[in-house]
Amino acid sequence: MRPVALDDPLPVNAQVAIPRAELGVRATRAGGPGGQHVNTSSTKVELTWNVAASAALADAAKARVLVALASRLDADGTLRVVASDTRSQRQNRELAEARLAAMVRRALVVPRARKKTRPTRASVERRLAEKKRSGAKKRDRRFRGDE
Repeated sequence: MRPVALDDPLPVNAQVAIPRAELGVRATRAGGPGGQHVNTSSTKVELTWNVAASAALADAAKARVLVALASRLDADGTLRVVASDTRSQRQNRELAEARLAAMVRRALVVPRARKKTRPTRASVERRLAEKKRSGAKKRDRRFRGDE
């Protein structure tokens, strides 16, 4: 795997790539088990990206991402992704970038519009025939006092 240059954008999909200058990276000490290694090395990576101020997205795409990821954004419109899966800061950074790209990719998907369909004539007739049968069954159960 080749090292990533700081001027290479982070590819999201064929149309969108996030400039790495817009990404904020912070390494901190990871929690959990690991003994002395965890206590001395800053391998947990926190990746932040300000969606609201980004130039990487068109207005429509930005609005879609802001709505889709609203629960993950802070008040400034900043998206935060954390990775502390491995003992390597480089691998955690790559994981965080991959997660960010996947999140934005999913948010950019435009759902297909639902096409209205009509029930077929046969299905309407079957439904009405079943309603008639059900009504007749209930009618036959009724008490008839005149007999």
